[in-house]
Amino acid sequence: MNLIELVEAGDVAGVLKELDALTPEQRVAHGAELTARLDPMSGQEWHEHTNEQKTALLTAELGCRETPEAAAARIVWHKFRNDYPRSATAPMDWMVDVVSLRPVEWQVELVARIGERSEEIAVDNGCFILTDDLVRTTGAPVPTSDAYINAWLEDRRCYVGSQRPMHALDGARGTELVERLRNDDHNAALLPLIVTRPGVRIVSVAALASLAAEGLVDRTALVRRVFSEIDSPHYGKRALDELGLTPDEHAMMAAERVALAEPVVARLLLGGSRHELAPHLAFLHALALTPAEYAPFLRDHVAMLDLSLPVAAHGQEVLIALDGAGLLEEDVLTEACERVLLRPEKKLVRAQLSWLARVIRRDPARAGQILRDAAITFQHRDADLQERALDMIAKHLRTAGDSVLPELREAAESLSPGLTARAAELFGPPAADDTAERFEEVLPVVPVPLPVPGPIETATEVAQEVAAVFAGDLSVVVFERALDGLVRHARLDRAALSAALAVVMRKEPHHGRDYLPADLYDVATAVRGSEQRPWHIRLRAEHPLAVRWPEYGPRPSLAGAMLRARLDEAIDLVESGTQPFLLAVPTHSTGALDAAVLVERIAELERLGVTPAPIDLAQALLRVTPEADDQVRAAAEALGSEAGRRLARWLREGGLPHQNSTPEGWPVCDPTSAAPGWWYAAHPGPDLDPDLPPVAAALVGPDKSPASADTYAAPYWVAQLPHHRDEVAARTHHGEVLSPRLFPALMESGGPAGFAVHRHVARALPYREEAVDALLVLAAQGQLDSRLLAGQLQVLMRYGKAKRYADSLRAAAETGAYATVWSVLEALLPASLRDEPVREAGAFLALAVECASRCGAKGSIAEVDAMAARRGSSQMVKQARLLRDVLR
Repeated sequence: MNLIELVEAGDVAGVLKELDALTPEQRVAHGAELTARLDPMSGQEWHEHTNEQKTALLTAELGCRETPEAAAARIVWHKFRNDYPRSATAPMDWMVDVVSLRPVEWQVELVARIGERSEEIAVDNGCFILTDDLVRTTGAPVPTSDAYINAWLEDRRCYVGSQRPMHALDGARGTELVERLRNDDHNAALLPLIVTRPGVRIVSVAALASLAAEGLVDRTALVRRVFSEIDSPHYGKRALDELGLTPDEHAMMAAERVALAEPVVARLLLGGSRHELAPHLAFLHALALTPAEYAPFLRDHVAMLDLSLPVAAHGQEVLIALDGAGLLEEDVLTEACERVLLRPEKKLVRAQLSWLARVIRRDPARAGQILRDAAITFQHRDADLQERALDMIAKHLRTAGDSVLPELREAAESLSPGLTARAAELFGPPAADDTAERFEEVLPVVPVPLPVPGPIETATEVAQEVAAVFAGDLSVVVFERALDGLVRHARLDRAALSAALAVVMRKEPHHGRDYLPADLYDVATAVRGSEQRPWHIRLRAEHPLAVRWPEYGPRPSLAGAMLRARLDEAIDLVESGTQPFLLAVPTHSTGALDAAVLVERIAELERLGVTPAPIDLAQALLRVTPEADDQVRAAAEALGSEAGRRLARWLREGGLPHQNSTPEGWPVCDPTSAAPGWWYAAHPGPDLDPDLPPVAAALVGPDKSPASADTYAAPYWVAQLPHHRDEVAARTHHGEVLSPRLFPALMESGGPAGFAVHRHVARALPYREEAVDALLVLAAQGQLDSRLLAGQLQVLMRYGKAKRYADSLRAAAETGAYATVWSVLEALLPASLRDEPVREAGAFLALAVECASRCGAKGSIAEVDAMAARRGSSQMVKQARLLRDVLR
């Protein structure tokens, strides 16, 4: 077969053999035909050939190019660079084989011609692999273009080591990059160029630094080159660590290091998360600026003291170094103390106090001002840090002299009461204050429910209230007035109300897995007589998504089911027009309904001959305030309808009886002895007489697995039982922390606060500011059971978060409720200290010292005395001793 036939057959070996036998003239003749086939071939046509046919065609066409220039032009052609056939073992053997048919001089010239086309050379195409092989086999001068050196470095990193030709087995050896570069035949020609050519990428600073130590690379040029290429904190930190600057190099690159530090300092001042700032801090430390180099950034580092802990710690570290070098003014140190000594991070405060102590030892003449600065710590909320500052001041007080005593005596007035006695010994007793007032507990004002305005007078106003509900207004008053307005005005003028609602019903409100106040949309739909939405309250359980994926369907809670029943009943009332208004509209913002008003409403329905809707009546009875007024009771007894008789009996018997939510087994006499575990509120369910509809009775029934409350509906749910907040709490969120919206509603609501309410307060204290407010409101209402709350706290703290509980109680105390918090701590401390003390018991003891001192508590706690009698100086023991002494 001739050359063309061998190409068509895909016989690569035959093509090579035939090329070797052809004369130059025959090659030229065949080359014209092969080029005519190859050049116009489309991508689709190219890929229709087998791998062997592609290789044979490319081999034959390259072999027929007589001059090195022509061969180089073909080798850098895109078919050779991107689409040449590859194999797993030796993808470029065919190219090497066809070139090796030529004389050595021809191959050397080919290397030079390819080198001239440096932009085409890359480690992942045939140009570099062929050139590298030819340089090794022919002794041709190695190309020194930037592209070739970059390809050489990448190849030696073995990114494409599996694609090396079989002819290159005698190439560079080694398992690590530095070894391969060290042993490479071309290192003398190429390595020195790496650090002097900006176009050559430095693939490994560590490898080049090692080679520089052996004299193969110019170390000074390498250092300057690395600094010129630092463009990010991540790369800069890694490069400087790998480079390992010597002291002389450190000084040589002073200007460059300062220039690199400037934007990093500016970025730190912008703040951010720990993760975001960590690379910048690490890079700044790697730059290792000297105090003199940091001096221009002094004010920046003072400003850092107000930022996050890592940034503030860095700023403090730099200022300490500046001070040690004599580059810090005295007033800057005072400013630093003002910024740091009241921060909550103990690490920063302790470091600041240690810094002040060193300044006194270095310059005793400054002791007076330094002690004044240290006394700022007396205002810190942490008694341990106050004591540390007091110890430091006591140690250097003699050096400062008596001139600072008046100021220290005044500053000591902020100390924790447990430290005031020692401060008096050091600084003298505080001046007598005839105006000092006796301690008075500060508690919040008890929330008073607001009255509900009268019925909505116009259809337009009804539409406005309905729009507010759709927009997410959680007010009970807004929802109740909107619902009543729809029923009332649908009977008065349905056409006018329908027209007013048209604007506000353009967009459906969001629906939830539970029923929400925004489902009022379906009542408005009934007013307008429009098509029901797919998630209509009557269709929701049958929606295709709910049937196929139950998690999309309704999962109503007890209160959600009651809400749905009321909305469903309101739709019937709109369509029938039988009831002119709703009985259950509250008269107070908590959902409470005045008994006299309900009597009047039922009397009006009697006059009109209307029997009230059963769910509406049931909700009204659950909301009515138990009335002791004889005139109101007499008016109720005078009613003649069945609804009137039920109301009279309801008032006569005092309304819905309260239930005890204390779980079985809970140690009522000594709550702090409760065993660790998850104690859930009980809800047994009373016998209701007169009978309520099942959906209403379930609100206070014995259901054992209530669904979690939807956080958006929480205020409305409390309003369903406005005189029974403990019953609501017992049936809400067994294992979760209550929504922030629910706490204010529970506190404003009525009824006793039992186990369930206290449990939710205890459960949420580490997580919700609203729980702290709830604790204080309970105390203001006279409903706080300190021993019950303490018992629940000690159970929960065994599972962790003790520090958060202590912080929350401290937040409550700092509002002025020291006696209230002491009443909780007095019951909590014995349980926290007996057997194995809970973690952070020292924080509770420190808070107890402050609370007991301020409210004048006296007595003794056996567990505190036992802890105080222990040997040692741990914070727990020290605070126990302080508390023992305060209580004496």
